[in-house]
Amino acid sequence: MAADTVRIMCPNLTCRKVLAVPGNARGKTVRCKNCGTNIRVPAVNANGDGHAKSSAPAA
Repeated sequence: MAADTVRIMCPNLTCRKVLAVPGNARGKTVRCKNCGTNIRVPAVNANGDGHAKSSAPAA
């Protein structure tokens, strides 16, 4: 897999498919091909390391 690929999981609890989207999709909305749910791709954080900070508390 290319380094500029972002892997995200569909938030739909009945789907949970892992999607690989191109890095230029950061900050945009994509649609899950499995269930059709719209998903916001996290943008690059201020550090520029490619990992977005999650606002959700760790479980």
